[in-house]
Amino acid sequence: MNPAYRPHHPKWHRERMPIFWWLGRISYTKFITRELTSLAVGYAALLLLVEIGALARGEAAHARFLRFLAAPPVVAFHLLVCAALVFHSVTWLNLAPKALVLRLGGRRLPDWAVVSAHYLAWLAASAVVVWFLRGGAA
Repeated sequence: MNPAYRPHHPKWHRERMPIFWWLGRISYTKFITRELTSLAVGYAALLLLVEIGALARGEAAHARFLRFLAAPPVVAFHLLVCAALVFHSVTWLNLAPKALVLRLGGRRLPDWAVVSAHYLAWLAASAVVVWFLRGGAA
């Protein structure tokens, strides 16, 4: 027995995969785009935390933060972020029937019913947030 002996394992043949392989089919493109929009979700969460930090530092710090947000390049960037967030939300809600199988009376609810319920819940939650932001809770 030779302790230095290593059995030879030839590498398996793998075809080269181009970096933009996901542009070949629309379903792949939508999937990768949806995954990339999760960066916008993270950015929105981080932006909220930064604003809470500005609020904690006082009124002057929050006013500076709001002035920064009002700058035209920042507004343009946030419009792109908003579009990414809407795309992410819509594709997420459209996946609901695949992840959630509801049965009523032994029969499966149709996909459109599950998706519609999710969109109605999204609309209701958005209405509550708008109502609250417009001073409805005061």
